[in-house]
Amino acid sequence: MENMMLFEVVKLGRSAMQSVVDDWIESYKHDRDAALLDLINFFIQCSGCKGVVSAEMFRNMQNSEIIRRMTEEFDEDSGDYPLTIAGPQWKKFKSSFCEFISVLVRQCQYSIIYDEYMMDTVISLLTGLSDSQVRAFRHTSTLAAMKLMTALVNVALNLSINMDNTQRQYEAERNKIVAKRANDRLELLLQKRKELQENQDEIENMMNAIFKGVFVHRYRDSIAEIRAICIEEIGVWMKLYSDAFLNDSYLKYVGWTMHDKQGEVRLKCLTALQGLYYNRELNARLELFTSRFKDRIVSMTLDKEYDVAVQAIKLLTLVLNTDEVLTPEDCESVYHLVYSAHRPVAVAAGEFLYKKLFSQREPEEEGAPKRRGRQSPNANLIKTTVFFFLESELHEHAAYLVDSLWECGAELLKDWECMISLLLDDPLPGEEALTDRQETALIEIMLCTVRQAAECHPPVGRGTGKRVMTAKEKKTQLDDRTKITELFAVALPPLLAKYAVDAEKVTNLLLLPQFFDLEIYTTGRLEKHLEALLRQIKEIVEKHTDTEVLEACSKTYHSLCNEEFTIFNRVDIARSQLLDELVDKFTRLLEDFLREGEDADEDDAYQVLSTLKRITAFHNAHDLSGWDLFTSNFKLLNTGIENGDMPEQIVIHSLQCTHYVILWQLAKLSEGSSRKDDLVTLRKQMRAFCMMCQRYLTNVNTAVKEQAFTILCDLLLIFSHQMVSGGREHLEPLVYSPEDSLQAELLTFILNHVFIDQDDDTNSTDGQQDDEAVKIEALHKRRNLLAAYCKLIIYCVVEMKTGADIFKQYMRYYNDYGDIIKETMSKTRQIDKIQCAKTLILSLQQLFNEMLSDLGHGFDRSSSAFCGIKELARRFSLTFGLDQVKTRDAIAMLHKDGIEFAFKDPSPQGEGGPPLNLAFLDILSEFSSKLMRQDKRTVHMYLERFMTFQMALQREDCWLPLISYRNSLQAGGDDDTMSVMSGYSSRGSSVRSKKIKPPVATVGTPAPKRKLPEGTEVKSVADVKTSQVTWMLTQRQQEEARQQQERAMNYAKLRSNLRRGTGLMEEDEEPIVEDVMMSSEGRMDDLNEGMDFDTMDIDLPPSKNRRERSELKPDYFDPASIMDESVNEMKGFEDSTYM
Repeated sequence: MENMMLFEVVKLGRSAMQSVVDDWIESYKHDRDAALLDLINFFIQCSGCKGVVSAEMFRNMQNSEIIRRMTEEFDEDSGDYPLTIAGPQWKKFKSSFCEFISVLVRQCQYSIIYDEYMMDTVISLLTGLSDSQVRAFRHTSTLAAMKLMTALVNVALNLSINMDNTQRQYEAERNKIVAKRANDRLELLLQKRKELQENQDEIENMMNAIFKGVFVHRYRDSIAEIRAICIEEIGVWMKLYSDAFLNDSYLKYVGWTMHDKQGEVRLKCLTALQGLYYNRELNARLELFTSRFKDRIVSMTLDKEYDVAVQAIKLLTLVLNTDEVLTPEDCESVYHLVYSAHRPVAVAAGEFLYKKLFSQREPEEEGAPKRRGRQSPNANLIKTTVFFFLESELHEHAAYLVDSLWECGAELLKDWECMISLLLDDPLPGEEALTDRQETALIEIMLCTVRQAAECHPPVGRGTGKRVMTAKEKKTQLDDRTKITELFAVALPPLLAKYAVDAEKVTNLLLLPQFFDLEIYTTGRLEKHLEALLRQIKEIVEKHTDTEVLEACSKTYHSLCNEEFTIFNRVDIARSQLLDELVDKFTRLLEDFLREGEDADEDDAYQVLSTLKRITAFHNAHDLSGWDLFTSNFKLLNTGIENGDMPEQIVIHSLQCTHYVILWQLAKLSEGSSRKDDLVTLRKQMRAFCMMCQRYLTNVNTAVKEQAFTILCDLLLIFSHQMVSGGREHLEPLVYSPEDSLQAELLTFILNHVFIDQDDDTNSTDGQQDDEAVKIEALHKRRNLLAAYCKLIIYCVVEMKTGADIFKQYMRYYNDYGDIIKETMSKTRQIDKIQCAKTLILSLQQLFNEMLSDLGHGFDRSSSAFCGIKELARRFSLTFGLDQVKTRDAIAMLHKDGIEFAFKDPSPQGEGGPPLNLAFLDILSEFSSKLMRQDKRTVHMYLERFMTFQMALQREDCWLPLISYRNSLQAGGDDDTMSVMSGYSSRGSSVRSKKIKPPVATVGTPAPKRKLPEGTEVKSVADVKTSQVTWMLTQRQQEEARQQQERAMNYAKLRSNLRRGTGLMEEDEEPIVEDVMMSSEGRMDDLNEGMDFDTMDIDLPPSKNRRERSELKPDYFDPASIMDESVNEMKGFEDSTYM
């Protein structure tokens, strides 16, 4: 019972471990065999074994025999054991188990461990268990042995310290003069030193036994957890007792294991090394190791496991303490990781960069006044940041750089006063001024630091969800916003004045007021600076026509026009004056421009365009309903349609401006009570504008057509039937459904402008077709066009069947639009499974008809065109997932439409030949695996309604699609309802029936209704919308009587025909079954494609190396074996230096 109590106490972890160990020591002193037997059974039970070692076994059997007996009694029904069992009661078992071993050695370190019995027995048992083929024994005993070794290392360290102290005492006593020397004390010290030396030798023997008997074998164990334990503990030994363990003989094991396949093992190697490199006193002992394995550590910064990469970067940051170890190339490989999308990797790289480049500050003299502005110590560091950003050549990624450096260099990045001084003040004597490019980079970095301080969250792409800020963080945020406002409210007007003509600089500077605390303009008496800011913005609007600059001005006005603050009236007046001037100017210029007609010169067109650009940019963020912009813009657009010579950019911005007019009017009507006259006016304007956009779809200019298409899709979506939801029934008169002609034009536009080859895209100008950036931009534009149209399908604005023309492009344009098309299929299936299935089969039918028109009816089924359609069908099939119950009706309807299509047209060869579309059944067979068992029988019966008796007996190649499809339907079916040919051919399908089990009906799931009124015709059943498969189910009742009568005759005829035949069924049996099965290797590669459902994890050895990183290289360790090749590569190193 004692052993049970020991195991239970450790498992519960509630009692003080020292008292438990003390009780065991007392029992050991009383009867060491019994106590040791209890300890042995403790280790056996901690491994999860139900067997018990008896006293007789302990006395008469060797350890190997005991382990063999325990292995036979091990419960193999479950693979779990205490170290791996989940649950609250086992949560602390590992820590309690390790603590028990540590306390046991600590309490026994002065006597019992030297009795040459207890430790020898325990080490022998653990060594034997660690060599067991049972994972539980091996795992538990390895953990115990490694913790035992760690405890012995502590004992050895204490012995070493005591020996040194004793030696010093002895030397001090011996150096005394003879008269004061105590000979008795010298003898005692000599005796004590001898005892300590003997104890240390004994401990070293124990440690050598554990190291050679357990560690050397288990650090290469097949189980990653065991390897990780070994590496973690050897790191502890080297850190605790560096004099004994921190040498190349032990370091080589960590170096070799850095090539391990499992990320958790590589992670333990890095954390072990971090503990060593952290202590600068140990760097000298690590020189050889660093030179040999430095390249491997650098390569691990690109590890596929993010945790490993983070720790590798942190290790290299510690390696920086060693002079001249990392080359510039090594450092550069870490520098670029500050732009990584994974934030922990980027932050670690930021710490490395900060320590390497920014840690050297200019020392400040004590008592001297603190230097500010461009004279501050941060000035050179900020310049270094700018130089680094420019050299990295990753523009538009300044936010990522700032975020990476934020945690370690926030003080530097928040020195906005220094940044402003670098931009506004003249350089000091002998100081080199910033170039134009450097000033642009500094302004961008300054904006990013302001945004980071004001918003307190990472940039887009790095966020891990919203995080609740602490009270300290909120206070820091408020203080930073106050500081930002006080500094930039004063500095922004002169900055804008200095860089007024530079569009890029002005655009970034104008975004700063978004992060101001506007109340400070009043409380800080900064109204004169506000007036200066408004004047500068007005001048910038008048000078620039660049869209980004104008939109930045519009956003600034929008930020400042906040009714909650007292500055609202000032800003609103300035905004109204500016808009009045712009609209009046536009109206006057437009009248002159339209009156001149063809006589208008380029200067007139430029004036109209520049003014229209400014109005459009402001209309995006501000309500300009007070000015009647719809009439003038509609007149301009109508003139462009009639004359056909309107400049492209004028039409584009006029379309956009009119679009904003419609949206602002809708927003006003949606917010409050609307008058009927307003609804009627908006309805007329919206429909007239839609017709205008439809007319522009046929424009000769591609950019104009794209703009008209995008606006049309937006309007159709906004004014669809869904706009009345959410209590907005009063807007129902505004609902607009596109006519068939408009739907057809939209689809034609997509097919002609989106699904084109890259080389055919004529949007690129000035001979830049070969420019990769231009191609990417063109692709991005086409993706936006496709996404706009797909939203119309998803929200049922256009008929779902129009999606067939989109879905059929899935394979051909997979790399460009695969994700958009796949998501569209998923959404449409959620809306209407039946209609989605009909759309999918329609897309396959369209491709099949196109192939027939190109290749003719005598095409080769091995042709690339047919194989492409078949592969597309397979991809479509995968998107239905594994839940056959949810997709039952949809799959059944899909087969119905496919069968009807296959037999729709007669044979071009005349009577007796296969139907024109019979080969479509080969494509349809890709969906057979998604049918439930009972539905396969019903679909087969429906198929036989279209077949003649002669078709069932055909064996020519042209009839193989029918044979293949029938076999796919008969796989797993019941023979009692199958035709004789089905029963014969189902021999090959038995393989599939064993591998793919149909879903078993669960309690509470209603069974499908299969009973139908007698005499019900198939056509009438198909019209009933309440059950989409009833047209199939009725076949059983109609066919059973006929099959019973014909079974005997068919069987005799079939047997005689097959015996006389060439054995076609036998030859084709295997390929047909393999073609239908979903378990072939080629299909398993993308089995997960499009599956929106939970899947079970296969019980394989755990691996975490399956995530790919898009921005980093995939991996740098050898995947061929756990470590074999790595060890072989190191052999020369071991022979030369580590032996």
